[in-house]
Amino acid sequence: MFTILGMKKTQTAKSEIKTEVLVLDSKELKDICYMIPCPKSPHGCDVDPTGEYIVGSGKLAALIPVFSFDKLQNAIKNKQFDGEYDGIPVIKYEAALHGEVQKPGLGPLHTEFDGKGNAYTTFFVSSEVVKWDIKTLKVLDRVPTYYSVGHLCIPGGDSRKPFGKYLIAYNKITKDRYLPTGPELSQSAQIFDISGDKMQLILDFPTIGEPHYAQAAPADLIRNNGQLKFYKIEENHHQYATKGEKESKVVRTGNRVDVYMTSIRSHFAPDNIEGIKVGDVVYFHVTNLEQDWDVPHGFAIKGADNGELLIMPGETCTLKWVPEKEGIVPFYCTDFCSALHQEMQGYVRVSPAGSNVPITFSLGTNLPATK
Repeated sequence: MFTILGMKKTQTAKSEIKTEVLVLDSKELKDICYMIPCPKSPHGCDVDPTGEYIVGSGKLAALIPVFSFDKLQNAIKNKQFDGEYDGIPVIKYEAALHGEVQKPGLGPLHTEFDGKGNAYTTFFVSSEVVKWDIKTLKVLDRVPTYYSVGHLCIPGGDSRKPFGKYLIAYNKITKDRYLPTGPELSQSAQIFDISGDKMQLILDFPTIGEPHYAQAAPADLIRNNGQLKFYKIEENHHQYATKGEKESKVVRTGNRVDVYMTSIRSHFAPDNIEGIKVGDVVYFHVTNLEQDWDVPHGFAIKGADNGELLIMPGETCTLKWVPEKEGIVPFYCTDFCSALHQEMQGYVRVSPAGSNVPITFSLGTNLPATK
């Protein structure tokens, strides 16, 4: 049976700390949830992309029950219940059932969908993945896995729009399949092409641990937040953007200092700054001049307690820093960017508060010093 579990008030005896959580009690809040009988020992519960069909895999059952969301609503409306359990109504099995997949395999666990009307269920005992039609409930294809498959993944298979080209089977056991290179044997994964009528194995490889509910998506969707592009410098309209090294500058306004800085493989500009005083409020506005989408730069200054920056190509980010003592303070790139990454650094000379040291800075070894 499926249900929703509530949470209770807890108390830690040693520390006497009490934590109260809102409890939704099914005995007091009638119709807050319902149970559906599901044979036998249900394990996976998966909903198809349309939201209409609910697959309840009973790992000890010789069939797969598929429930209908519309029938569930009608059963609730018409009070087609088969008693109750601890105050929760139990919907009649037949009233909610769309149908049963007969003789699909042994030990059904998890199901995912390809968005084309097909479901794919793993069978732990018979070590296979079975493809079946959601509406007709007919078995269409089956492939063996090695061994004892548990979870599976179709990219987008848990969403309304699965991509439906590949299936990954995550297997629990690999006895005698790989060299025992340590005290714990690896699990395995197998990738199948499911774009055709028949599933085709295309890759078999070991993994460390059996993934549970691991998700996947096309690289183009994930890369750079789904945008295969970078911020073009000319399109950077940030208030403190510095669109070229020669535009870099340091500006003092009272005790506020704005550092207009650029970063590019493999140096900052400016990279040596003098005239900063103890107690100044310094803002490093760092613009990454890179125009390759996969070359971010980092920025941190030693002693700053507010973290660091990660600046994507063409982007401008700001770090606030208040120096607390005089001396030479280094800043550096914190994200590996090139073979000269370790050389990507600079220095700030901090003078005592109240001193008259003017602001001076250098734009790097290839550019003249500027005041």
